[in-house]
Amino acid sequence: MSAELIAREALAMIDAGGTDPFSLPRLADRLGVRTASLYNHLDGRLAVIEGVRRLVVEEMDVSAFAVLPWPDALAAWARSYRDAFARHPHAIELLATTTISSPATLAMYEAVVEALARGGWPERHLVAVLTSVESFLLGSALDLVAPPLMIAPSEHAPQVPVLAAALRAAHGGSKSARADQAFDAGLDALIRGLTARLAELGETEAR
Repeated sequence: MSAELIAREALAMIDAGGTDPFSLPRLADRLGVRTASLYNHLDGRLAVIEGVRRLVVEEMDVSAFAVLPWPDALAAWARSYRDAFARHPHAIELLATTTISSPATLAMYEAVVEALARGGWPERHLVAVLTSVESFLLGSALDLVAPPLMIAPSEHAPQVPVLAAALRAAHGGSKSARADQAFDAGLDALIRGLTARLAELGETEAR
C-alpha cells in the first residue's frame, strides 16, 4: 500500500466506471483494505483526486515550451493534453470540478504561462489565455471519445436541412479522423486568434 498505488487504482477505477461509483469506500474495497487505511497514505478524497490528476498530467508533454516559440509549443502541448484526457475521459468531470493543488499540475501550468510571458503576453492576460485553451482541449478530448453519431436529426432532417446536409458530408472517414480534423481546425484557429490578439495588445499599449 502506498500513495502511488492508491492513485493508480483510483484512476483505473474511474477509467472503468466513470466518476459516479468513485468513493473512498469503493476504492478501499478494490484495494482490499478498510477505508481508514487509506488515510495512512493520503489525506482524504481530495488528496486521492490530486493523485489521479498527477497521473494524467504526467502523460502530457510540456518540453516544447523550453525550446519553441509559444504558438508552436502551445500546439505541441495541446495535442498531448487532448490525448492524455482522451485516454481518461471519465476523469474530466472529476478533475475539472476540484481545486488544483498538486505540484505536478502547478509545474505544468507554470511552464505554459512562463512561455506565454516570454512571448510577450501581459501578466493580466496569462490566465485568460490558459483557460481558453484548456476549455477547448477538454471539449476536444470528449469529442474524441464521443459516439460516432452524436447529432442525429433522423425524421427531423427536413426541418434542419443545412445541418442534415452538413452531417451527411462530414460522415466520410472514421470517427477518430473526423475528431482529428475538427481538433486541427479548432487549434489552428485558436492559435491564430491568440497571435492576432497579442499583436493587437501590443499596438494598444504602444499608443
